[in-house]
Amino acid sequence: MNSPLISVADLKTRLTEPDLVVVDCRHSLADVARGRRDYLQGHIPGAVFAHLDDDLSGEIIPGKTGRHPLPPIDDIAKTLSNLGIDERVEVVVYDDFGGAIAARLWWMLLWLGHDKAAVLDGGFPAWTASGGDIATGMEQIEPRSFQPRVRRHLLVNADQVDRARGDADWKVIDSRGAPRYRGETEPIDPVAGHIPGALNLPFAGNLNEGKTFLPGDELASRFRNLLGETPVDQAVFYCGSGVTAAHNLLALKHAGLGDGKLYAGSWSEWITDSKRPVATN
Repeated sequence: MNSPLISVADLKTRLTEPDLVVVDCRHSLADVARGRRDYLQGHIPGAVFAHLDDDLSGEIIPGKTGRHPLPPIDDIAKTLSNLGIDERVEVVVYDDFGGAIAARLWWMLLWLGHDKAAVLDGGFPAWTASGGDIATGMEQIEPRSFQPRVRRHLLVNADQVDRARGDADWKVIDSRGAPRYRGETEPIDPVAGHIPGALNLPFAGNLNEGKTFLPGDELASRFRNLLGETPVDQAVFYCGSGVTAAHNLLALKHAGLGDGKLYAGSWSEWITDSKRPVATN
């Protein structure tokens, strides 16, 4: 796939291809069982289901990890294998939240060396609005063997973020909404604010009113206005728990600007160490 996005029209023409796997990633932070329930009630035919907490996140260690830590690579490889993914497979991922959850799996595949993946632009709402067929119940898929080829340069840890935020050659970017960035509200984590020195680029700004992505040139302008002369590979993105930051990385890719870096632990990991500074403004 040449683009990190695929349209509903294009997916419809390719849905029965043998080396195409569609993954439903619908999820609600407020009701973590809802995504699987919605999937069973209706999904794109042939799509398998991946749960953000159970399949795309590792064990939460209180006082050490964020809310959605990445799983160990061996565990991810097993999950992807069980989803029927190997090096021959093209993957389409979707959700019902403008790609904010689906981008997590898209980024994980990129990180693990699998370039043949795309997020369904507009997700399940766009599919149903187009009159796309709907299937119910759990799909069965033949497992394959996923072999990770880890691109370690795409991922950074808290110490690297701490260095980057004080380096004029780098930019650290908070992908949450502006009120959370400013510390005016914090509905999820125990501490409000942001990493000192971080700039704010809410992921929701990547979408139009119909919850599909803005054109690539508009997104390119959005990112260039923030990054200035900073190279894309010296831009670190984070959010609350490392999920919606991947949406900014997806938009960056769609804009043709390349690959930034993800701080997967994000704000919820940063604040586990009281020695790390916090800013509000």
